Amino acid sequence: MRSNINILNWILFLAACASGSQVQGQERSVSMNIVIARTEKVNLKSPVNKIPDASNVAVWLTPLERTETNTRSQARGEKRPRLVQRNKTFEPHILIVPVGTMVEFPNKDPFFHNIFSLYDGKRFDLGLYEAGTTRSVLFDRPGVSFLFCNIHAEMSAVVIAVDTPYFGLSDRSGSVVISGITDGRYQMNIWYERSSPEELKALTRVVTVSDSVGQLPQIRIQQNPNFTTSHKNKYGLDYVPPAKNTYGTP
Repeated sequence: MRSNINILNWILFLAACASGSQVQGQERSVSMNIVIARTEKVNLKSPVNKIPDASNVAVWLTPLERTETNTRSQARGEKRPRLVQRNKTFEPHILIVPVGTMVEFPNKDPFFHNIFSLYDGKRFDLGLYEAGTTRSVLFDRPGVSFLFCNIHAEMSAVVIAVDTPYFGLSDRSGSVVISGITDGRYQMNIWYERSSPEELKALTRVVTVSDSVGQLPQIRIQQNPNFTTSHKNKYGLDYVPPAKNTYGTP
């Protein structure tokens, strides 16, 4: 009888340990809100006064305590992310991927494109490729890559490669949700195209995710008043303006 009791106690002990382990490694979602500060004076009486668009702010959480769970890589067989070229734009404009991800660049326009990135992040030049074809790039190290087309000056996109599976992109209202995260301490990183590097660096901080912390602090971002979308082509020269129609009208 005593032997049976000892065995039962041992089984209960193992079950309790397993249960505790499951709770400790439980995955959850955390959320936060982004606010974009205005750079101009606000006219409260103006009917066109609106809250600034807070979309396309990238947030990623890098674990400070590495475990087998939070260092997992992208699952094999997972569909590759895509930056589609359509109507002389990239869809989406901002893409966040884990380091080691292969990104596809399908050309859905009825003409050639030449996608390149020669700045910080991943440097590459896909060369000319025609409608209906696809090129791919492996983003094999952390960094922010600014992408342009050597033919169409109005085209631009950003790929952010991060060394963590925990990341999210804000919607127009500034809401960000990061799912599948485990309890622990993380370094929170923020990136916004229209902000300065100094501003973004100052927003970096350590946060704790736990059963009682599902909402991270609100982040207020100041826009860079000197931000511009203008850029050079891949040769470091100004883009040649498109030829004008010189035919006379009948």
